[in-house]
Amino acid sequence: MDINILIPFLTASILLTFMPGPDIIYVIMQSITNGKKYGIITAFGLVSGVIVHTTFIAFGIAAIINSSETLFFIIKLFGALYLFYLAFKIYRNSSTIDLEENQISKKSFVSLYKQGFIMNVLNPKVAIFFLAFFPGFIIESQGKIIFQIYLLGLLFMLQAFVVFTVVSFTSAYLTSFLRDNKHFEIFLKWFQIIIFIAIGVFILFSEK
Repeated sequence: MDINILIPFLTASILLTFMPGPDIIYVIMQSITNGKKYGIITAFGLVSGVIVHTTFIAFGIAAIINSSETLFFIIKLFGALYLFYLAFKIYRNSSTIDLEENQISKKSFVSLYKQGFIMNVLNPKVAIFFLAFFPGFIIESQGKIIFQIYLLGLLFMLQAFVVFTVVSFTSAYLTSFLRDNKHFEIFLKWFQIIIFIAIGVFILFSEK
């Protein structure tokens, strides 16, 4: 692909990734709660979901989702229910979240990766966003449309992972200033619950 196309695409992708949204908020929460390694694994799970959305676009499935109100609602429903489930799991845990490094209840890397991956894949807004975003950077005259789409998807994944990693390190660093604040432990637990519920509601009731 033409470098004059790739540079604007990469620039726009980085700016969009930095904008507040479900993925970056989830990375921040995991980094603050468990540490930067866990935030990075979460980020890896999230960006892996881009492969699925890129494939949807490459083979026209995203177009089907965009044209079917019923299918779109079903996918939104599953995504929202998954987020509500995560909020319920946090609610059932202890009343506070202990931020001491040797006392934090950490999820396994595999569990965090799966959560990030599922959270991204079950958000149809991502597929619809890619459907609207990618075509502007595809050159039909060059052919190999599927190759072009996968290349754009790979670039989006790479930049998103770099951005999320930076966010994870920054969030984990700031946590050191909050470990002695007991009120913050309670706040963080309910913050996670509210964020998961809010994102779920947003996905469930959002328009295409």
